[in-house]
Amino acid sequence: MSEPIVQVRELTKEFPVAKGRHKPVMLRAVNRVSFDLHAGMTLGLVGESGSGKSTTGRILVGLTNASSGSVKLFGHEIAGANGTRAIQAVRHRLQFVFQDPHGSLNPRMRIADAIAEPLDVAGGMSRQDRTDRVHELLETVGLPRGYASRYPHEFSGGQRQRIGIARALALRPDFIVCDEPVSALDVSIQAQVVNLLLDLQQQMGLSYLFIAHDLAVVRTISTHVAVMYAGAIVEQAERRELYRAPAHPYTQALLAAVPRMTPGRRAEAAAAGEMPSLLSPPAGCIFHTRCPHAFAPCRVDVPAMREITPGHAVACHLYSAAASQAA
Repeated sequence: MSEPIVQVRELTKEFPVAKGRHKPVMLRAVNRVSFDLHAGMTLGLVGESGSGKSTTGRILVGLTNASSGSVKLFGHEIAGANGTRAIQAVRHRLQFVFQDPHGSLNPRMRIADAIAEPLDVAGGMSRQDRTDRVHELLETVGLPRGYASRYPHEFSGGQRQRIGIARALALRPDFIVCDEPVSALDVSIQAQVVNLLLDLQQQMGLSYLFIAHDLAVVRTISTHVAVMYAGAIVEQAERRELYRAPAHPYTQALLAAVPRMTPGRRAEAAAAGEMPSLLSPPAGCIFHTRCPHAFAPCRVDVPAMREITPGHAVACHLYSAAASQAA
């Protein structure tokens, strides 16, 4: 297999949080996250709100700086001292699709100018070539070229998200971070946008980091899935393997909570209780306060990520204990 286009190792991000007159404390939003993403692959990054998914995505495209760890994009290290210079070298190869299609578009800017903004920043394009490229991009995302002269308020949420995708495609990127791109859309429109992203991937060989909390959407679009909880990845696997045999209790709880169209069947809660505060996280496994299987080691030691089958890794003491007993 070829080298990954994205290599993340021990990525950590901390934010200072002021508490009255006291010295600010550090909130660890991303905690030693590691993963690879290969060309043509879609990694679904899932978890509850506040789990650190969006912060991870923003670091990958240079919108937020890492506190520590390594992030390599196309072989360039962007998390170190020379990260700003390094990300400029690969800027045209990566883009970001935002969650809110309305907020990501300037209401005073015509659609043609919004889509062409990356082209204008890159420069070197004639006025006619710019117009032709905007029309080509609109048609690529399934919109008439006549929409170029309109303003964002004239479009539905789904159409605005298509416009956001068109803008992301302007510089012909290889890698796109999609930050909950369908969560603000109606279910029927969600399916249309997901199918568009799948079609574009087939046509252009794109790779995605697809951030979401909707496991049904993630199952449709992803080739691999990483489950994130309270800043840390607790399970990673190929999509079919993860949905067939979820290993971490948190992953099992998320899947159990997916609504099923069965008369009289109540939806289950994702997990008992709430995610602990990242300002004062519990010792040991951070999920143990909500885990029905927690035992003594969970309250003391942070579980290491271990591979339980080829390509399927989980951070859970249950598997450490099972391995010890088998030995």
